[in-house]
Amino acid sequence: MSKLLKAVAIAAAVGFSSPAAAQEIIVVAHGQANDPFWSVVKNGVEAAAADTGANVDFRSPETFDMVQMSQLIDAAVNQEPDGLVVSIPDADALGPSIQRAVAAGIPVISMNSGSDVAKELGALLHVGQDEFTAGKAAGEKLAEMGGTTAICVNQEVGNVALDLRCEGFIEGFGGTVEVVPTNNDPAEVEAKIRAALESNPDIDTVMGLGASLVGEPAVAAVAAVGRTGDVLIGTFDLSANFLQSVADGDAAFAIDQQQFLQGYLPVTFLALHAKYGLVPGGDVPSGPNLITADKAGQVVELSAQGIR
Repeated sequence: MSKLLKAVAIAAAVGFSSPAAAQEIIVVAHGQANDPFWSVVKNGVEAAAADTGANVDFRSPETFDMVQMSQLIDAAVNQEPDGLVVSIPDADALGPSIQRAVAAGIPVISMNSGSDVAKELGALLHVGQDEFTAGKAAGEKLAEMGGTTAICVNQEVGNVALDLRCEGFIEGFGGTVEVVPTNNDPAEVEAKIRAALESNPDIDTVMGLGASLVGEPAVAAVAAVGRTGDVLIGTFDLSANFLQSVADGDAAFAIDQQQFLQGYLPVTFLALHAKYGLVPGGDVPSGPNLITADKAGQVVELSAQGIR
């Protein structure tokens, strides 16, 4: 557990030890049900609810559907909670609903995506990572490792945060980059990566935007064409299997944005705000942290437990 998380947990335990009416907090996230990344975020939300005693309701659309997500935010506003946590993958689609929450006097904290628009929409702060900066760092690292021709595989086209990751990667990498759009079906992702590798033997780098949905299929695709060790593979986010590939030398690194904190901290901050009017003075960067072979073994178990 990070020092920040320990400090917040202690503050929450002290602050909520006395009997009081439980805070009502609603979380509306864009993550799809079959994406393991969001189960870790939800674990953070549930841990914060347990630590603060707040009543927390986690909601998300069944698919990447901004109309449905805006409706979920509108429904949350109508319930007049003590706080609202939102991810903002598409500010144009979700902005009006978020601004309605702010206009209604509901404190809003954004998490995961939306760091570039949260303040102008009225959010108190954002918990997450700067996606462009993280993508740029990944591109620079893979170029430093010898990559010259890459694909950036986007499993959620239309999610501004993922688009920013590829844009940052393109700038940092400096070589030839093709963006490969796909969906969140690992089998299709693997097939598309394999097809790209077979059609262009010059590809020596694969950048994934999610460990379970892209990183793991990328490792499988590279193995299927017999190029394990020849193609550099990096991904955003973590999974136990991809981290094992990093530890084994079959992949280069994973970028950890510590999504557990993205669930935990906004709920805790809003509960403290509802009770005492306390709020941090600025955004909280939860990442990026580069997990390479020397660190991967330490993180595998926590990833399997749904914490990293």
